[in-house]
Amino acid sequence: MRKTEENRSSAIRAAVIGTVLLALLIVVIGRIFYLQTVREKDYSMRAVREMVGKVEATPLRGDIKDSNGQTLATNIVTYRVFIAPANIYTAQTSLQDGEESADMDYPALITDKLSELLEVDPEFIRENLTYTRALDRTIARNVSEDKALEIKGFIAEYGLEQMIYLEAQATRYYPYGSLASHVIGFTSGATGSGLYGLEYQYNQMLTGTAGRYVSAYDAKSNEMPYAYEVYVEAEDGYDLHTTLNTYVQNVVERELEKAYLESGGQNRGCAIVMDVNTGGILALAVYPYFDLNHPRDLTGQYEQLLAESGLEEGSEEYIQKKGELQLLMWSNKAITEGYIPGSTFKVITSAVSLEEKLFDLNSEFYCKGYLNVNGSTIHCAEVNGQGHLTFGEAIQVSCNPALMTIGLKIGVDKFYEYFQAFGYRDKTGIDLPGEQFSESWFWSEDTFKGSDIYLATASFGQNFNTTAIQQITAISAVANGGKLVTPHVVESITNKEGNTVYAFDADAGVRRQLLSEDVCSTISEILRQGVAGNGGGKNTYVAGYRVAAKTGTSEKRDNPGYYVCSTVAYAPADDPQYAMILIVDEPTKGVLYGSYAAAPYIANTFKDILPYLGVKAEYTEAELDKMSVKVPSVTYWSVNQAVSLCEKYNYKIEIIGEGEVVKAQLPVGGSEIESLDKTIVLYTETSEPTKNIMVPSLTGMTASAAYNMMHNMGLNVRIEGSSNYLTGTEAIVVSQSPVYGTMLARGDVVTLTFRYSEQSD
Repeated sequence: MRKTEENRSSAIRAAVIGTVLLALLIVVIGRIFYLQTVREKDYSMRAVREMVGKVEATPLRGDIKDSNGQTLATNIVTYRVFIAPANIYTAQTSLQDGEESADMDYPALITDKLSELLEVDPEFIRENLTYTRALDRTIARNVSEDKALEIKGFIAEYGLEQMIYLEAQATRYYPYGSLASHVIGFTSGATGSGLYGLEYQYNQMLTGTAGRYVSAYDAKSNEMPYAYEVYVEAEDGYDLHTTLNTYVQNVVERELEKAYLESGGQNRGCAIVMDVNTGGILALAVYPYFDLNHPRDLTGQYEQLLAESGLEEGSEEYIQKKGELQLLMWSNKAITEGYIPGSTFKVITSAVSLEEKLFDLNSEFYCKGYLNVNGSTIHCAEVNGQGHLTFGEAIQVSCNPALMTIGLKIGVDKFYEYFQAFGYRDKTGIDLPGEQFSESWFWSEDTFKGSDIYLATASFGQNFNTTAIQQITAISAVANGGKLVTPHVVESITNKEGNTVYAFDADAGVRRQLLSEDVCSTISEILRQGVAGNGGGKNTYVAGYRVAAKTGTSEKRDNPGYYVCSTVAYAPADDPQYAMILIVDEPTKGVLYGSYAAAPYIANTFKDILPYLGVKAEYTEAELDKMSVKVPSVTYWSVNQAVSLCEKYNYKIEIIGEGEVVKAQLPVGGSEIESLDKTIVLYTETSEPTKNIMVPSLTGMTASAAYNMMHNMGLNVRIEGSSNYLTGTEAIVVSQSPVYGTMLARGDVVTLTFRYSEQSD
């Protein structure tokens, strides 16, 4: 009985165990079926991923070049220096007592030498050495090849091959440093991606496509035979070919800096040179500039502002302030900030009135110093009035009441229509990041059309904002015969084989026709006469080139008492090719008008770049008569020969001494002096130049008075800059060289800079 029960119990246990085993078997078989059918694809891919190792090959970033092929941005090889703290720790702890190297202190050796070679804080290296399980701690990036060679020598000398490593990297490099910094932009040091300017705008095309090296591995992580390897080559980034011209950019930056510093600018300045027919940007500058190779280093006013903040270096507030200043330093003022254009906008108002045939050159105005509009009195810059003016004269002397009369005649509807057509209510489409346009910069259509006051002030460029790029684009439309073009910086893009993958289409870049060619020619001639004659643009005069220009000054609405001084100009007036705008924001020194703070620097720029760009000078007879001349060299000639040559070229001769041979001359051969009453003093062997004439202070004197004083003192005059002012009495001396008190000899040269200083734009 008992045995029967035991047998029954055993049978039950066997049945239970069998059932459990069967259930487990069914589960396993079901799982296998599930994995081999439903999840087969997922697990196959996982198996492949575990068997395959992939290493990416970084492509080279494309170059950025100017219009002549000069490289503005490229790549150079630098090195990342890193240490393996784990290996250093192991090497140090494994040193055996009694061995020659037992006294070696690897951490101290590495710290001292790397801090010396890399100019890194020793404490930074010591901190990284504490990560005793790490195999890669970066000590320095962008290390030069020369410095890398020194480090390699140090590694070899002490057998540190497993402790210090160098990794070659492609680093972005800008050969011209700060040149065109706000246009080119820069990249992230960590990722290499573009952060500003063209580097950001065209980042995808510059970056290229990463390559990859794929290898298969077995279960023991051993690389399998080469038949299982795949290599996909990296595709380097495309090259950008820009419309920028390195020479023109250099000249523009030189003159913008001078304009800003000499006028005591407080809120940056900017300048643009554009091809009026294509919209190509030859130069775009924002001052102060910054070094593209060290973009995070504050420069100029930004560094000063940080120092004057009084914040403790390294504090949270200090870091925040520095970041704010960096963002300001990097921003492209020419396309991101609005400004009130002032009288430069009168070019547009006057052109529209001619296009609509509301006025012509015979139209006359009378300026009594103000105009009453809807009960509000709006004044002219000449508070006593400018009397009777023709249409052209009203523009040349920048008469506000005349322009208001013109604007009111155009009417709010037509004015607003043209305002939009000229692009003032939209972005220009320039291929640079950050272009701004705000509806608040101009009244809404309903508001504008609700009162003539808005129309009156807008007609002479007040109480609305535009950007520098919008303004030069609109002015270029007047210059080129009425076409609104698209400003652009990139002309074409090519791959590394030189094949073009993109080219700017100049025809497609024409957005619309705004004006007739006849109207544009008429406005250009008016503006030219304002420069060559008695208009407000006289400081933009360049001998041999017919410059059309309009100056402007506006008081800032958000900062009363401060002004924006600007000038727009283009040349040649009878066949316009290049336009320029220059803006100084918040000048504090000198005459606070665009005719003084901006116009002369455009003249200096045109004087240098127009011949370079192939625009031929065509001098009038009057200009030829007043041109400076180069003094011939007659030193060591006989006195008779020297006198004969000098008289042949109409030089006045003064001989000092009784000898027969010229031992010295003043001015020296090759010097430039003004042609009027040009005099050469010849010193013979019995005499020598004696510095007994003290240079007086000439600043503030009129051109004719300063010249006559120098002539009477026996000194020659050289006029610096683009204009010859000797026949005008309004121009005054603004600088001289040598300075007051310098002693000179008879015949020496004093260089004078003249400028017209009328108090209006």
